[in-house]
Amino acid sequence: MGSEALTHRYLPVLVVIIISIIIGMSIIIISKLVRPKRPYTLKLTPYECGIPSIEDTWERFNLKFYIVAIVFVIFDVETIFLYPWAITYKKIGFYALIEMYLFIVILFIGYFYALGKNVFNWSKE
Repeated sequence: MGSEALTHRYLPVLVVIIISIIIGMSIIIISKLVRPKRPYTLKLTPYECGIPSIEDTWERFNLKFYIVAIVFVIFDVETIFLYPWAITYKKIGFYALIEMYLFIVILFIGYFYALGKNVFNWSKE
């Protein structure tokens, strides 16, 4: 297989990529030219949850918020792994049951570790 055959094979892919880039850039440029431009001070101020900002918007958050988010993602991923396992349980057998229990035990060790570190305590320190 020569390089010429390879070029003919991937030429449609290259054409689609180029057309997609052209369409995407043209949409961005046209929308910048057509959109209304009426900036005013209230429109340019930071806005969150319906409450106007009183102080600096670059506030540092407590590390516990990030840890809770990571724990949530871990248990979300656990659910993603449990669903296909439950569907194919009869095919994969008893060994997979032991592996899944081990997986759940490891996740609960992490959960109890987070509980021990008071990650879920929302009161101020």
